[in-house]
Amino acid sequence: MYYPEEIVEEVRQKNDIVDVISGYVRMQKKGASYFGLCPFHNEKTSSFSVSPHKQMYYCFGCGAGGNVFTFIMNYENYSFSEAIKMLADRAGVALPEIEYNEEMKKKESRRATLLEINKEAATYFFYQLRDKHGQLGYDYLKKRELSDVTIKNFGLGYSNKTSNDLYLYLKKKGYSDDLLKDAGLVSFSEKIGMCDKFWNRVMFPIQDINHRVIGFGGRVMGDGEPKYLNSPETEIFDKSRNLYGLNFARTSRKGNMILCEGYMDVIALHQAGFNQAVASLGTAFTSGQANLLRRYTDQVLLSYDSDGAGTKAALRAIGILREVGLTGKVINLEPYKDPDEFIKNLGTEAFDKRMEEAENSFFFELRILQRDFDLKDPEAKTKFHNEIARRLCNFQEEVERENYIEAVAERYHIGFENLRKLVYGYAAKTGLAKEATRLKSGIQSKEKKEDSGVTAQKLLFTWLIEEPKTYPIVKKYIEVSDFTHPLYVKVAEKLFAELETGNLNPAGIISMFTDEVEQREVAALFNTKLAALETKQDRDKAFRDIIIKVKECSYQYHTEQMGRDVSALDKVIKGKKALEELKKTHISLE
Repeated sequence: MYYPEEIVEEVRQKNDIVDVISGYVRMQKKGASYFGLCPFHNEKTSSFSVSPHKQMYYCFGCGAGGNVFTFIMNYENYSFSEAIKMLADRAGVALPEIEYNEEMKKKESRRATLLEINKEAATYFFYQLRDKHGQLGYDYLKKRELSDVTIKNFGLGYSNKTSNDLYLYLKKKGYSDDLLKDAGLVSFSEKIGMCDKFWNRVMFPIQDINHRVIGFGGRVMGDGEPKYLNSPETEIFDKSRNLYGLNFARTSRKGNMILCEGYMDVIALHQAGFNQAVASLGTAFTSGQANLLRRYTDQVLLSYDSDGAGTKAALRAIGILREVGLTGKVINLEPYKDPDEFIKNLGTEAFDKRMEEAENSFFFELRILQRDFDLKDPEAKTKFHNEIARRLCNFQEEVERENYIEAVAERYHIGFENLRKLVYGYAAKTGLAKEATRLKSGIQSKEKKEDSGVTAQKLLFTWLIEEPKTYPIVKKYIEVSDFTHPLYVKVAEKLFAELETGNLNPAGIISMFTDEVEQREVAALFNTKLAALETKQDRDKAFRDIIIKVKECSYQYHTEQMGRDVSALDKVIKGKKALEELKKTHISLE
């Protein structure tokens, strides 16, 4: 939802960043700022800085930074509007009500009621597990070695053997038959009338990322079928866009997610300390779920069953993860079937070691593929190598493809150049990939360093934030149009306007951007490291060099734009004249 700028600013001002972050990070005051260990990457020295004056945080180790909204978005994995709501509640700020038309009001009211029904059902199942009727379910969970704390944390429950217990309970609460059917909790039978969807099952409430119950999974007690039964899709439950356990896993901060097949695997892993485990909801893993994971991590460790069905599911999941840009690795659970069984027999340290040794997903695919070929037979071996070449063509980035060719050639003793020719020969026939451009030396070009003009622009932003009194000097030579990145232009417009009126508010500038990545970029602009300059002469020179470099970068940028932008000609002529004058000018900070 969109909130007016004045409301956003009120919420930010009433949530002091030091107070908020102190609830997450232990910090010590050093000078004007507070320092602690960064919660966004592993470190042993305190590079995480929080400035009460700027109302900003910045990590000089990993580059994470922003204002109080950015921190909550990053730490809690919230959207911008979710972060505002949380901090508004914390500060007691009343947010404006969303204005709905009648149709939207009915729809929202209906959704709220369905969520309310599910919450009531979860509470009912929870208490049934602790009743004498639920002893069978409780004994099952204890046999699976779940602690009472784990059972409570996941809200596990039990549905009675009678076929309409829950229905009668919810009817007494005043809910209509139609709503209960639409919630996926009851159905109509001509033989017995309204009856429960779940009975004689251990119940697993399925929650969305905000801990709201949106559906259920039930494991039958005894030999009934199906063994696992899930809620049907409803207005609040879309199986393809939710993951079991994600409400806990999204704040795990482990740097990866473990993807499992079943509820019990997730619960067992969480109990063992691996609280980044999630599972798909009784269906095959989907691209919607992969995109959901991408919000929280860039690496997924697959912990599927080690049997044939699990292997097939893992191969399918690998392809889906790759499509959305996630790195997938496969945990080897042998000789055990699933992570629950593995941990019970070998313990958490062994599982941790298997995670560290998780197999690259591409090599896992090749290892499974190899089972179909007799590598002692030259013809079969050639077919296997051709199949490897075909799969290597799927890597779109040339550097990545070259790295895999090298690694695969070494692993399967093919010969780098032979495999490379095979790959690009296949690519040429199918149009799947272009051959990588190699330097004459045979060495790939190194990653390009940040342009000095961009660095100068960042340094100028930081200098203005640290020393606002320099603005009258800067504005003589630098205009908003001198900045060469769209984001920098937006920041400069706001910053210059605030410096003009003497109302500098860097944390407020960050709030102009709702995207966490942009907020992080803006924070970096305000926290670029300035060199320690002791003498006035050195400071004057550094300041002048930055201004000249920004102006040079501006002139070069607008010169390049001349062919595409007619108005750029005036800017170039004006910029050239200003640059010539600037280079002749003595600039002093006093």
